[in-house]
Amino acid sequence: MTARPANVIGSMLVSSRSLGEYRRMFGLTDADLSGTILDCPGGCAGFAAEATEFGARVVAVDPEYATDTATMREQGLRTLQRGMAYHLEHPDEYVWTYFTDVEQYQAERTQALERFAADRAAHPERYVTALLPDLPFQDREFDLALTSHLLFSYLDRLDEDFHLAAIVELTRVARQARIFPLAPMGSQSYDGLPKFLERLAAAGIDAEVKAVDYEFQRGCNEMLVVSQG
Repeated sequence: MTARPANVIGSMLVSSRSLGEYRRMFGLTDADLSGTILDCPGGCAGFAAEATEFGARVVAVDPEYATDTATMREQGLRTLQRGMAYHLEHPDEYVWTYFTDVEQYQAERTQALERFAADRAAHPERYVTALLPDLPFQDREFDLALTSHLLFSYLDRLDEDFHLAAIVELTRVARQARIFPLAPMGSQSYDGLPKFLERLAAAGIDAEVKAVDYEFQRGCNEMLVVSQG
């Protein structure tokens, strides 16, 4: 199993989600936010900045952190504009409950992006340039690893061998990892998930699919909770 080249992952969307979205996507409790957390990939999310205020120690990882903050902010703004245009063109693919409309989506994501940019400028040590499935951390360095909109979202570019290697690595560096969502972009489910869970079990990974109180991409309201057995 080999890592995908950086230019494959680097071509993906650089999104800017907030702590509020992370809480819902990953079922985060106040207790979760009191521990050590790896956000991988972190993109332009405001999560590290916001969660730190709750007492968490957060490290965000992304190959895009090789670029400067101003460039990442511009990438985040472009992603936001692309997302808004797509949502307007395909409203039936989304559930407008967390965000009531595109205007709220734009406002919250923009605020998260600005939180990211300010925090990375002030605390660059929180933002580490790295690429799954090879992370520069010690075994069990984190209580929790969070992976949003990478694994399963890009099955057209990242095959199951990459997914398996990535999850093995996430569960090496963290006592537990949570992955959301569990379907490719534009889809509501992944038919290959049951077989993939069998591969995880064969690799010594305990995995459980859990419902979450969040659904934006229609049909995607479950996360995968994994840990080494």
